[in-house]
Amino acid sequence: MKYQELYDDAIFLLKKLISIPSVSRQEQEVADFLADTIKHHYGLPVHREANNLWIIDPHYDTQRPTLLLNAHIDTVKPVDSWKHDPFVPAVEDDCLYGLGSNDCGGGLVSLLQAFRYLTSKQQSYNLVYLASAEEEVSGINGIRRVLPLLPTIDVAVVGEPTGMQPAIAEKGLMVLDITSKGLSGHAARQEGVNAIYEALDDLNWLRNYRFKMVSELLGPTLMNVTVIHAGTQHNVIPDACTYTVDIRTNEYYRNEEVFQFIREHVKGEVKARSFHLHSSCINKEHPLVKRCLSMGMLPFGSPTLSDQALMSFPSLKLGPGESSRSHTADEFIRLSEIGQGIDTYIELLDGATIC
Repeated sequence: MKYQELYDDAIFLLKKLISIPSVSRQEQEVADFLADTIKHHYGLPVHREANNLWIIDPHYDTQRPTLLLNAHIDTVKPVDSWKHDPFVPAVEDDCLYGLGSNDCGGGLVSLLQAFRYLTSKQQSYNLVYLASAEEEVSGINGIRRVLPLLPTIDVAVVGEPTGMQPAIAEKGLMVLDITSKGLSGHAARQEGVNAIYEALDDLNWLRNYRFKMVSELLGPTLMNVTVIHAGTQHNVIPDACTYTVDIRTNEYYRNEEVFQFIREHVKGEVKARSFHLHSSCINKEHPLVKRCLSMGMLPFGSPTLSDQALMSFPSLKLGPGESSRSHTADEFIRLSEIGQGIDTYIELLDGATIC
C-alpha cells in the first residue's frame, strides 16, 4: 500500500456510505453526507445538481484537456436473501460486506482519493470528479442532468467494478414492449383469435435470429424475451399478448436501427422504452489505453451497462471489485482491492497524457 492515508480515508468513507441507504432516486441523505465530507473534511468546494456532486480541479485551466473521474452513489434494492444486514458495514478477514460496497462504492471512494492526490500536484490536464445519482435506473435526474453543467470533457474513467482491468467497450441496452393482438371468445367453443398463438411466430423469430456483425470485444448483439403477459382467466381466449424484449447491442448497431429492423420482421406492435443507451467504446490507440497496456492490464469488453452509455466523449471502465458480485446478496469488496484501486489509478494517471 503506497498511499496509506488515502486508503484509510477511503475505507472509513465507504463504511459510512454503506450505512446510509441510497437506493436509486432516494439518494438525498447520502449526497448530503458526501458533500459535507468533501467540503469540510477534504477542504474542496463541491458543486451539486439534484443528488449529483462534482469537484473541479482547483488548478483548472481552459487551455488544458479535461479528464472526468466518475462513479455512482446509488444502489439497487437489497434482495431478501441477504444474511448480513445490507446497511451495516461488516469486515470479515479481507472482505467488507454491505450494499453498494462493490457496485459502486469501491470505485467511488478510490477515485475520490485519487482525485485528491492527483490535484495536489501539477498535471498536464484538468480533473473533474463526479459522483452521480440514479445510475442503476438510468434516471433523468442522474448523469444526464449534470453532464451539460460540467466543463468540456475530453475523456473519462468510470469506476465500475472491473477487477482493475480496463473495459474499453460496453454493450448498449434497449428494452422493447411488443403486443400481439387477437380476439376474445369463449374457450369452450373455440371462439376468437388467441393472441398467444399470434405471438408464437414473433417469439420464435426473436429467439432464433442472429445479427451478422459480431464484435471482437463485445460479441454478438443479443435479444432475450424476459417478461410475458396474456389472458385474464382460464376460460377466455386472450385478445392481447404483451412481452418485453431485452436487447444488448454491440458497437456495430445503433438502437434505432435495431428497433426498425425488428418492426419489419414481427407482426406485433413494437414500442421502445428509450433509444439513448447506446454501446460505447474507446479507441485502442488512445493514450490512456496504451498506458493501461504498458502497465500489464488486459483490455476487455463489458456486457453490463453503466453511465458510460450516456457519455458523448471517449471513456473506459476501470474499478476495484468484480462485476459478478454486483446486485447479489451479501455483496462485498475486498479491502485490498480498495488499496490496489487507489494505487493503480495514481500510477495510471499521475503524469499521464490523456489525449
